[in-house]
Amino acid sequence: MGTDLLALGLAEASDTRVVEVSRGAITRSGAILRCALFADGRPALVVADERTWTAAGEAVRASLIAAGVRVVEPLIFPGHPVLYAALETSAITRERLHETGALGVAVGSGTINDLVKLAAGELGLPYAVVGTAASMDGYSGFGAPMSSDGVKVTMACPAPAVVLIDLEVAAAAPPTMVASGYGDLSAKIPAGADWILADAVGLDPIDPLAWSLVQSGVAEALSQPAALAAGDPDAYQGLVSGLILSGLAMQVYRGTRPASGAEHYFSHLWELDHLGADWDPPLSHGHKVAIGTLAMSAFYERFLARDLASLDIEEAVAAWAPWDEVEADIRGRFTGALADHAVTETKVKYVDGSGLRERLGTFVDGWAELRPRIVAQVLPARTLQDMLRAAGAPAVPADIGLTADDVRATFPRAMYYRSRYTVLDLAREAGWFDELVDEVFASGGLWT
Repeated sequence: MGTDLLALGLAEASDTRVVEVSRGAITRSGAILRCALFADGRPALVVADERTWTAAGEAVRASLIAAGVRVVEPLIFPGHPVLYAALETSAITRERLHETGALGVAVGSGTINDLVKLAAGELGLPYAVVGTAASMDGYSGFGAPMSSDGVKVTMACPAPAVVLIDLEVAAAAPPTMVASGYGDLSAKIPAGADWILADAVGLDPIDPLAWSLVQSGVAEALSQPAALAAGDPDAYQGLVSGLILSGLAMQVYRGTRPASGAEHYFSHLWELDHLGADWDPPLSHGHKVAIGTLAMSAFYERFLARDLASLDIEEAVAAWAPWDEVEADIRGRFTGALADHAVTETKVKYVDGSGLRERLGTFVDGWAELRPRIVAQVLPARTLQDMLRAAGAPAVPADIGLTADDVRATFPRAMYYRSRYTVLDLAREAGWFDELVDEVFASGGLWT
């Protein structure tokens, strides 16, 4: 991890004060946590599940005791059935923290971290996370994604004060975990292109530090997929660093824009469908993101094959659907609370004919300078597919139990799912959306 970049990120991060990524970090965890979080004598509550307790939780608790930190009885969730980030489960953690007066030490990966993050946040307490796998970028991110009423929502809560990851523990995690982290980090490629587009029309201005934290190390972090799949701890340094810097970027920006774009909405929708929930091991967020990333990379290829500078803006404005037609289309693709959610989100980024004329004019006038930036940001879909496959990550829809037609049907739903502006929105506004999706799934395409 670039020391200077990490220092800049920590200096501007809202919550995280200490990051330790190294071999043997578990053996030093007690001393690190005592200085950073338990200097006032408050007790520690280690939260894990049965698997992460065996992998690192017991060792972390022993290290805390050896460092002179008071510990309470650990909260250990079952390893089976699969633990989900649900509000009721976080409430159990919150009550234990409240009853014991302890500060939480989450030992695990995404779910355990989110449960403790939300519980601690609701109590106004800092907490620490000891990551057990290089599986996602949420370790150092604020907010906790939770499933509620059929919609996946990010609950506002602070990021951890301390993040520790032992590279040897991460390398010993099941191969599916590193594949998940690799998929999650690969998403930063199309996500960055989406951010460039949103910035160009003033919707989400790029924060230079947040951009650097995410994008400066992505190429290096993704450069050793085979070594990661083989469990080489040295190869994990780059991947873990990239994931942590991504989380810090979200703290700096106070939002997830630096780390995710349309590719994540594919994953969120599949998660709400409980895709892969009954798999053993369960299908992770990063596995679904990998396929969403490939879908968006293929879409960008088709988008960039067209000349936006020659777009007939008046023709696009004339063909632009009024809001009532858009809402009807959304409600035809979603049901219940999710339909209401999608309507609300899409309404935020919808513009009338006058607004569309102005937005498209900005893109057309600036495309000569904007297009090279997008081209430099994205990777060819087949290149990225080979990298994901080498890391053991999903590379075709069947790897996550889907067909190409399933992915195709998700494109319009992903466009409507969030208010964040992406290339899917620009394609729809230009009148190209349906044609580009057809091209992605035409004979000879990435998955056909």
